Amino acid sequence: MKTLNQYNFAGKKALVRVDFNVPLNDRYEITDDTRIKATIPTIQKILNDGGSVILMSHLGRPKDGPTEKYSLKHLVNALSVIFNRPVKFADDAIGQQAIDLAASLQPGEILLLENLRFYKEEEKGDVAFAEKLSKLGDVWVNDAFGTAHRAHASTAVIGQFFTDKVSGYVMQAELDNAQRILDNVERPYTAIMGGAKISDKILVIEKLLDKVDNLILGGGMTYTFTKALGGQIGNSIHEDDKMELALELIEKAKEKGVNLVMPLDTVMADKFSNDASKTTVPSGQIPEGWEGLDIGHQSIAVFTEIIEQSKTILWNGPMGVFEFSNFAVGTNAIAEAVVKATEENGAFSLIGGGDSAAAVNNAGYGDRVSYVSTGGGALLEYMEGKTLPGVAALEA
Repeated sequence: MKTLNQYNFAGKKALVRVDFNVPLNDRYEITDDTRIKATIPTIQKILNDGGSVILMSHLGRPKDGPTEKYSLKHLVNALSVIFNRPVKFADDAIGQQAIDLAASLQPGEILLLENLRFYKEEEKGDVAFAEKLSKLGDVWVNDAFGTAHRAHASTAVIGQFFTDKVSGYVMQAELDNAQRILDNVERPYTAIMGGAKISDKILVIEKLLDKVDNLILGGGMTYTFTKALGGQIGNSIHEDDKMELALELIEKAKEKGVNLVMPLDTVMADKFSNDASKTTVPSGQIPEGWEGLDIGHQSIAVFTEIIEQSKTILWNGPMGVFEFSNFAVGTNAIAEAVVKATEENGAFSLIGGGDSAAAVNNAGYGDRVSYVSTGGGALLEYMEGKTLPGVAALEA
């Protein structure tokens, strides 16, 4: 795989797939620009070499073609400020305007294409659509690790139309850090898995049981385990069809000598709301009409002790409904423990994208852990041992 530092972009038009799928408020202002900031070194390297940049991305999940709220035009002003130059915009990624703007692009200039998902062909991996996009640039740079697990036109299929294809700095860092957590880890190695559903994490949990010393489970998925073990979970989120699997995972952990740790207590609420009445009960003792929304202080203490003694830490998924400030205590405490292990114990800590990344960044800890991944689903699939189409296309 060719990396950015091995390529000189002087006089080249670089067609760069980025992941600018950023949250916007109702005034179309960016509320979290982490993903944009992550791509600055890649884009700056191309510009500094004397190349020009054509940016392509998706935003949200538009169902029926062009939609105002998902237009990438809302990012133009922010990008112009970040890169200290006017950013041009093509309101049709493969239309004549895009072709003309790309053709006239001078070294040091940036062009942003409209949301690729306004075209059904993007997600279908349409070859003709990929070929049209490819004609806009001389070299393809894939810096969108967050979509590398999708065989979409711009993330994978497009690679066949380029002799020159290069992985961006984000892509490179993601792969290097994921690889580090898969090979030659320093022990004790602790994985923390949270989030709502076991079904999203089954494969990676099974894979981790062959690698970790400690597996901490938190978040909504634990209520399926608790119910399978005969506990009362009230109205808590769970998957009845995964209870047998939960018991199997507990047995596998025992067989492999993995210390599987689940919450000892739960902060339960009488409704799914930040201003709900709440109280803490032992795990498995949630009455009807109540639901678990966070881990309790006993769980925090046990989890924290394990994390702070670890030398390698992987964290994917929150401990509770961290979007509600009153139920973010557990998730924030885990973030603090991971930071402490990293800074005071020299641990290598990888935060696995999605909600965990948001939780760590919101708490202001993003630069105090070893690496925050920008790609939740892509990272999990990579750790499951799957081939990511966006990576394979760079290697072909």
